[in-house]
Amino acid sequence: MLIITLISLLVVGASAQTTFEEVAATPEKSGGVYFAYPLDFAPQTPAPKGYKPVYISHYGRHGSRYLLNDRDYKWVIDLLQQAADVQVLSPLGHSALERLQEVWKEAEFHGDELAPLGERQHRGIAERMFTSFPEVFKGYGRVFARSTTSMRCRNSMDAFVDRLRELNPRLQIRHETKRVYMSYLNYHSPEHIAFNDGPWKELYRKFQAEHTHPERMMEALFTDASWVRWNVNPDELMWGFYWIASDVQDMECDISFYDIFTPQELFDLWQCFNFRFYAADADWTDNHGLALRSCHPLLRNFLECADAALDPNNADRVVADLRFGHDGNVIPLCALLGLDGCTASTSDPDDFYKVWSDFKVSPMGANVQLIFYRGKSADDVLVKFLHNEHETTIPIVTDCSPYYHWSDVRAYWLSLLQ
Repeated sequence: MLIITLISLLVVGASAQTTFEEVAATPEKSGGVYFAYPLDFAPQTPAPKGYKPVYISHYGRHGSRYLLNDRDYKWVIDLLQQAADVQVLSPLGHSALERLQEVWKEAEFHGDELAPLGERQHRGIAERMFTSFPEVFKGYGRVFARSTTSMRCRNSMDAFVDRLRELNPRLQIRHETKRVYMSYLNYHSPEHIAFNDGPWKELYRKFQAEHTHPERMMEALFTDASWVRWNVNPDELMWGFYWIASDVQDMECDISFYDIFTPQELFDLWQCFNFRFYAADADWTDNHGLALRSCHPLLRNFLECADAALDPNNADRVVADLRFGHDGNVIPLCALLGLDGCTASTSDPDDFYKVWSDFKVSPMGANVQLIFYRGKSADDVLVKFLHNEHETTIPIVTDCSPYYHWSDVRAYWLSLLQ
């Protein structure tokens, strides 16, 4: 009988809790989903005696990328250049402009593209997967990889499978980018889409207005308040700098803009960014599970692929299913699976950051890996869940944590899908 521990569903994992001090100590975390993939891995728990890894099921977000449009950089540069031309930039403003011009040398023509760091991230994830579970990737094993139609997802997949090929050229890797895979790799139900265009946006607008305070920044960047009043939208400029400051950690240039902000300003802006993803894609009380239900097609694909891969009579079984998509899919998947730190449900926007953090759930390169282990018999299967390559827990009782009996997990998934 499947037993779900109620306490796991109600108590927020310690990993979800974020404080001002944490973000102030590592300001890159204020970038939210722009936070570059962290490499602070812990040793993994050995499998119970007699169990060997036989199959991996994976979903990965694309790696580090540039901002979505070249204009996201250029309009800020042009505005500061305009101020420089009429001599109303402060020394800090001149320094910021010089740094922006250096960033632009790399960013121009690359809006929306995977950055070199993003490629390295996926090569690293692939190599660690191969090294941690060599039994899965031995010999002529079949690997099936697919991505959404986004080029940055395709390039992330290419980097991942290229590294697997280098490590074992005998692997039979099929990797594809097709619109048909969008039906589960990047699915959002009509109801979910309608909700995300709905009344909660007014709540968010008010929250953002309460947490955006650009006055000090304008005084620090410019020397003429009258010029600012006629030529600058202070809120927009503060957010423009926030996006650039958040994304330069994903680029090759070694530049920072955090001296333009106070720690409190960064923390307040991050709370707004965190609000958007929590409300739209996680288990916010007021979205009534719409985001998680949009993830049902992806969960069903995980289930069907696992059944096929674990069938000893399936001559075409694969050893790894690799999927590449976006933060808007990783986030609800983590919540639907019940991964620790990803499931909190609260209603008050002032409490969102206390229970859920976008940079912990879905940094650049975020991934979920299910590692399946078989014992002495075909139906004796355990599964372990990795979130960003860290062992994690799910709301199911087990006698061998962090491993779970696949029969219990499978039954739980079916109950979710019903």
